[in-house]
Amino acid sequence: MEDLSALVALARERYGKLDVLINNAGVMPISPLDELRVDDWDEMIDVNIKGLLYGIAAALPVFRTQGFGQFVNIASTAGFKTVPNQSVYSGTKFAVRAISEGLRQEAGDRVRATIISPGFVATNFAERITNQSVKAQLERSRDAVAMPPSAVATVIAFAIEQPPDIEVGEIVIRSTAQKVRTRLMRARR
Repeated sequence: MEDLSALVALARERYGKLDVLINNAGVMPISPLDELRVDDWDEMIDVNIKGLLYGIAAALPVFRTQGFGQFVNIASTAGFKTVPNQSVYSGTKFAVRAISEGLRQEAGDRVRATIISPGFVATNFAERITNQSVKAQLERSRDAVAMPPSAVATVIAFAIEQPPDIEVGEIVIRSTAQKVRTRLMRARR
Protein backbone atom coordinates (compact mmCIF):
# COMPACT_ATOMS: atom_id res chain seq x y z
CA MET A 1 0.00 0.00 0.00
CA GLU A 2 2.79 2.43 0.89
CA ASP A 3 4.47 1.97 -2.51
CA LEU A 4 1.26 2.81 -4.36
CA SER A 5 0.59 5.81 -2.15
CA ALA A 6 4.13 7.02 -2.79
CA LEU A 7 3.68 6.55 -6.54
CA VAL A 8 0.44 8.56 -6.52
CA ALA A 9 2.11 11.29 -4.43
CA LEU A 10 5.05 11.40 -6.85
CA ALA A 11 2.74 11.77 -9.85
CA ARG A 12 0.87 14.61 -8.17
CA GLU A 13 4.12 16.30 -7.14
CA ARG A 14 5.64 15.99 -10.59
CA TYR A 15 2.55 16.70 -12.73
CA GLY A 16 0.17 18.45 -10.35
CA LYS A 17 -2.53 15.80 -10.83
CA LEU A 18 -3.21 12.14 -11.40
CA ASP A 19 -5.16 11.37 -14.57
CA VAL A 20 -5.10 7.56 -14.66
CA LEU A 21 -4.07 4.66 -12.47
CA ILE A 22 -3.49 1.37 -14.28
CA ASN A 23 -3.72 -1.62 -11.96
CA ASN A 24 -1.70 -4.19 -13.88
CA ALA A 25 0.07 -6.22 -11.22
CA GLY A 26 -0.63 -9.92 -11.47
CA VAL A 27 0.91 -13.33 -10.91
CA MET A 28 -0.29 -16.75 -12.02
CA PRO A 29 1.66 -19.65 -10.49
CA ILE A 30 -1.11 -22.03 -11.55
CA SER A 31 -1.26 -25.70 -10.60
CA PRO A 32 -3.82 -28.43 -9.96
CA LEU A 33 -5.73 -27.86 -6.71
CA ASP A 34 -4.56 -31.31 -5.54
CA GLU A 35 -1.02 -29.96 -5.23
CA LEU A 36 -2.26 -27.74 -2.37
CA ARG A 37 0.16 -24.93 -3.19
CA VAL A 38 -1.30 -22.66 -0.52
CA ASP A 39 1.62 -20.21 -0.67
CA ASP A 40 0.96 -19.71 -4.39
CA TRP A 41 -2.74 -19.20 -3.67
CA ASP A 42 -1.90 -16.59 -1.05
CA GLU A 43 0.43 -14.82 -3.46
CA MET A 44 -2.21 -14.67 -6.21
CA ILE A 45 -4.76 -13.27 -3.75
CA ASP A 46 -2.26 -10.77 -2.34
CA VAL A 47 -1.05 -9.48 -5.71
CA ASN A 48 -4.06 -9.91 -7.98
CA ILE A 49 -6.81 -8.84 -5.57
CA LYS A 50 -5.18 -6.89 -2.75
CA GLY A 51 -2.89 -5.09 -5.20
CA LEU A 52 -5.96 -3.87 -7.07
CA LEU A 53 -7.60 -2.74 -3.83
CA TYR A 54 -4.44 -0.95 -2.71
CA GLY A 55 -4.32 0.89 -6.03
CA ILE A 56 -7.92 1.95 -5.59
CA ALA A 57 -7.21 3.07 -2.02
CA ALA A 58 -4.23 5.15 -3.16
CA ALA A 59 -5.92 6.89 -6.09
CA LEU A 60 -9.64 7.15 -5.31
CA PRO A 61 -9.31 9.93 -2.70
CA VAL A 62 -7.14 11.88 -5.15
CA PHE A 63 -9.66 11.41 -7.96
CA ARG A 64 -12.47 12.52 -5.65
CA THR A 65 -10.54 15.65 -4.61
CA GLN A 66 -9.61 16.51 -8.21
CA GLY A 67 -13.09 15.79 -9.51
CA PHE A 68 -11.77 13.47 -12.24
CA GLY A 69 -9.64 10.39 -12.87
CA GLN A 70 -9.70 6.96 -14.39
CA PHE A 71 -8.89 3.47 -13.22
CA VAL A 72 -7.83 0.91 -15.80
CA ASN A 73 -7.88 -2.50 -14.14
CA ILE A 74 -6.32 -5.44 -15.92
CA ALA A 75 -8.28 -8.68 -15.47
CA SER A 76 -8.03 -11.64 -17.87
CA THR A 77 -10.16 -13.83 -20.07
CA ALA A 78 -9.69 -16.27 -17.17
CA GLY A 79 -12.10 -13.97 -15.33
CA PHE A 80 -14.87 -15.21 -17.63
CA LYS A 81 -14.13 -18.93 -17.72
CA THR A 82 -12.37 -21.28 -15.34
CA VAL A 83 -10.33 -24.16 -16.74
CA PRO A 84 -8.41 -26.97 -15.01
CA ASN A 85 -5.29 -25.89 -13.10
CA GLN A 86 -6.33 -22.23 -13.08
CA SER A 87 -9.04 -22.22 -10.41
CA VAL A 88 -7.39 -19.82 -7.99
CA TYR A 89 -5.96 -17.56 -10.70
CA SER A 90 -9.32 -17.48 -12.42
CA GLY A 91 -11.02 -16.70 -9.11
CA THR A 92 -8.74 -13.71 -8.59
CA LYS A 93 -9.55 -12.42 -12.06
CA PHE A 94 -13.30 -12.89 -11.48
CA ALA A 95 -12.70 -10.79 -8.35
CA VAL A 96 -10.90 -8.08 -10.33
CA ARG A 97 -13.91 -7.85 -12.63
CA ALA A 98 -16.40 -7.80 -9.73
CA ILE A 99 -14.51 -5.16 -7.75
CA SER A 100 -14.00 -3.06 -10.87
CA GLU A 101 -17.69 -3.21 -11.75
CA GLY A 102 -18.59 -2.18 -8.20
CA LEU A 103 -16.10 0.67 -8.43
CA ARG A 104 -17.63 1.77 -11.73
CA GLN A 105 -21.10 1.83 -10.19
CA GLU A 106 -19.94 3.75 -7.11
CA ALA A 107 -17.59 6.15 -8.91
CA GLY A 108 -20.20 8.62 -10.10
CA ASP A 109 -19.91 10.64 -13.27
CA ARG A 110 -16.44 12.11 -12.66
CA VAL A 111 -14.34 8.98 -12.08
CA ARG A 112 -14.12 6.36 -14.80
CA ALA A 113 -13.36 2.67 -14.36
CA THR A 114 -12.35 0.40 -17.22
CA ILE A 115 -11.71 -3.34 -17.14
CA ILE A 116 -9.33 -4.79 -19.74
CA SER A 117 -9.42 -8.59 -20.02
CA PRO A 118 -6.59 -9.86 -22.21
CA GLY A 119 -6.22 -13.40 -23.46
CA PHE A 120 -2.73 -14.85 -23.94
CA VAL A 121 -0.05 -12.15 -24.08
CA ALA A 122 3.53 -12.87 -25.14
CA THR A 123 5.18 -12.41 -21.74
CA ASN A 124 7.13 -14.58 -19.31
CA PHE A 125 4.06 -15.29 -17.14
CA ALA A 126 4.68 -19.04 -17.16
CA GLU A 127 8.21 -18.97 -15.78
CA ARG A 128 7.17 -19.40 -12.12
CA ILE A 129 4.85 -22.36 -12.69
CA THR A 130 6.38 -25.30 -10.86
CA ASN A 131 4.30 -28.13 -12.32
CA GLN A 132 6.30 -28.89 -15.45
CA SER A 133 3.47 -30.41 -17.49
CA VAL A 134 1.14 -27.48 -16.72
CA LYS A 135 3.96 -25.07 -17.52
CA ALA A 136 4.76 -26.77 -20.84
CA GLN A 137 1.09 -26.84 -21.86
CA LEU A 138 0.66 -23.15 -21.04
CA GLU A 139 3.87 -22.21 -22.87
CA ARG A 140 2.75 -24.15 -25.97
CA SER A 141 -0.58 -22.35 -25.95
CA ARG A 142 1.08 -18.99 -25.39
CA ASP A 143 3.58 -19.57 -28.18
CA ALA A 144 0.82 -20.61 -30.58
CA VAL A 145 -1.67 -17.80 -29.99
CA ALA A 146 -0.27 -14.97 -27.87
CA MET A 147 -0.61 -11.34 -28.89
CA PRO A 148 2.15 -8.78 -28.32
CA PRO A 149 1.96 -6.62 -25.18
CA SER A 150 1.68 -3.59 -27.47
CA ALA A 151 -1.83 -4.76 -28.46
CA VAL A 152 -2.95 -4.44 -24.84
CA ALA A 153 -1.25 -1.05 -24.56
CA THR A 154 -3.16 0.14 -27.63
CA VAL A 155 -6.47 -0.90 -26.08
CA ILE A 156 -5.59 0.84 -22.81
CA ALA A 157 -4.75 4.01 -24.73
CA PHE A 158 -8.10 3.79 -26.54
CA ALA A 159 -10.00 3.64 -23.23
CA ILE A 160 -8.03 6.55 -21.77
CA GLU A 161 -8.37 8.76 -24.86
CA GLN A 162 -12.16 8.90 -24.74
CA PRO A 163 -13.78 12.22 -23.82
CA PRO A 164 -14.16 12.76 -20.05
CA ASP A 165 -17.90 12.05 -20.19
CA ILE A 166 -17.43 8.71 -21.98
CA GLU A 167 -16.51 5.58 -20.08
CA VAL A 168 -15.34 2.38 -21.72
CA GLY A 169 -16.59 -0.14 -19.18
CA GLU A 170 -14.91 -3.33 -20.35
CA ILE A 171 -12.84 -4.62 -23.24
CA VAL A 172 -11.95 -8.24 -23.93
CA ILE A 173 -8.91 -8.57 -26.17
CA ARG A 174 -7.34 -11.71 -27.57
CA SER A 175 -5.60 -12.73 -30.75
CA THR A 176 -7.73 -14.13 -33.53
CA ALA A 177 -5.56 -17.27 -33.30
CA GLN A 178 -6.66 -17.76 -29.68
CA LYS A 179 -10.31 -17.46 -30.69
CA VAL A 180 -9.87 -20.09 -33.42
CA ARG A 181 -7.89 -22.42 -31.14
CA THR A 182 -10.58 -22.17 -28.44
CA ARG A 183 -13.30 -23.13 -30.92
CA LEU A 184 -11.24 -26.08 -32.16
CA MET A 185 -10.65 -27.31 -28.61
CA ARG A 186 -14.40 -27.12 -27.89
CA ALA A 187 -15.20 -29.01 -31.10
CA ARG A 188 -12.87 -31.88 -30.10
CA ARG A 189 -14.68 -32.49 -26.81
